[in-house]
Amino acid sequence: MTKPLIVCRLDDTPVFEDAIAKAGLADRIEIQSVPKDGALSDHMLANAEGMLAWGLPPGQLAEMPKLRWVQTMTVGMDSWLSRDDLRDDIILTCARGIHRVQMPESVMGAMLYVTRPFIDTTANNLAHKWVRRAPEPLAGKTLGILGVGTVGAEIARKVSVFEMNIIGTRKSGEAVPNVDKIYSPDETDAVLAQADFVLTLLPVTSETKNFMNAARFAKMKESAWYLNFTRGDVVVDADLIEAVESKRIAGAVLDTFRIEPLPPEDAFWATEGIIVLPHIGGMHPERGAQISGLVVDNLRAFLEGGEMTAVVDREKGY
Repeated sequence: MTKPLIVCRLDDTPVFEDAIAKAGLADRIEIQSVPKDGALSDHMLANAEGMLAWGLPPGQLAEMPKLRWVQTMTVGMDSWLSRDDLRDDIILTCARGIHRVQMPESVMGAMLYVTRPFIDTTANNLAHKWVRRAPEPLAGKTLGILGVGTVGAEIARKVSVFEMNIIGTRKSGEAVPNVDKIYSPDETDAVLAQADFVLTLLPVTSETKNFMNAARFAKMKESAWYLNFTRGDVVVDADLIEAVESKRIAGAVLDTFRIEPLPPEDAFWATEGIIVLPHIGGMHPERGAQISGLVVDNLRAFLEGGEMTAVVDREKGY
């Protein structure tokens, strides 16, 4: 019996091969690999039944008639769901939950960075100046999370030790541990009005593109910071720049952008009060090892006809 071909379009395939072998699944499949940006061979295109990949050139899914499952290495699915060649019979699974360690730490780091005099202190160090300034406490402040999902819940759990108030929006309306109050997306303005930090974790869908616009920035406190750790498409760039430059809000920490890498001439770089991060909020030095357990579980389900984890709902967009 022919073993199903699983194609890995990754730079760290050995990590997954090792995990698959330890799970006792290596003898049940054939694995062929190319680098993350490598070209698939004609044999791979014609025979692959499963694939692990970050992405794929436009139109190439149409050249893979046997493909039944794609395990992506990303959480955001907009680039996959916008493909014209994504067939209905292909199961798409994502890396949902992979950022549960790094993302909360990045968000907490961002809040600490803008409330502590780290920037001024660094400059004073270089100038050999001893200047004391009382840092602004996070305790008692309110974090508003727009889109409380798996990662948002973990952020809430970890941020709660700062004695902050945590509120957020969630499409299902279900309560979340450590979140003091959940609002519906229609009640976003209530979150914006209360929050000292507004964090967007919304997936990119037709409903969330350009979600943070001038009208919503106008609902925020003048002392509030905007944090974007999801996708650049949820923000109207010009509206954010105007809000910061006019002191309508205190500032912004941005980890994602519409165009990446962010071009040197982009206005974000030159806007005082906007801190640019090079999309590192969810990066982990051992990302492959982190996601390998999910890959193994989904591979076993694929082989045995079981239920997969982190299956993408195409109607919802995540």
